[in-house]
Amino acid sequence: MSTSSTARTERIAQELSERLAPLRLRVEDLTVAPAGKRRIVRVLVDRDIPDEGPATTTATAPVDLDLVADATRVIGTALDDTDLMGDAAYVLEVSSPGTDRPLTSPRHFRRNVGRLVRITREGADPVEGRIVSADADGVTLLVTGPKGATSETSLTYAECGRADIQVEFSKVGKETSDTDVDEDGEGDEA
Repeated sequence: MSTSSTARTERIAQELSERLAPLRLRVEDLTVAPAGKRRIVRVLVDRDIPDEGPATTTATAPVDLDLVADATRVIGTALDDTDLMGDAAYVLEVSSPGTDRPLTSPRHFRRNVGRLVRITREGADPVEGRIVSADADGVTLLVTGPKGATSETSLTYAECGRADIQVEFSKVGKETSDTDVDEDGEGDEA
């Protein structure tokens, strides 16, 4: 990526971040890629959770489709009302980070309190546990041992290698045999 292209991308990210602030969202990632005579603008948005501050110990609401739609309108207006994209046509794609995106900063751990995570560590076995709390310095996990005993394990971010959310197909605290379907065949809202 050229210096001018990088500078333009940074300028776009800054402008979009300012416009998304009222929605309490931040630009998590931004790419502008050529596609024939137009460009594809891909924007990942997420809740604006600071890296600093007191430990987060409660789950954060995920970015839902309505919020992505609101963000798409704000971003589209920002790109159309400014000279950020120049005169070239573009296709806008807005989404939120998926569960396959690794956790790379304190705000990512803070956003995922309550979720199961697997963390690789240099020179040690990987650890898998539920995020109990996260702050600017590290993360605390509730780890289940081989015999079902649980213990809390605290790691600094310097100790963490790759950290990935583990997808769970049953709700925490529910038996896997629960179907959450009522008599009319409709699923219950959780």
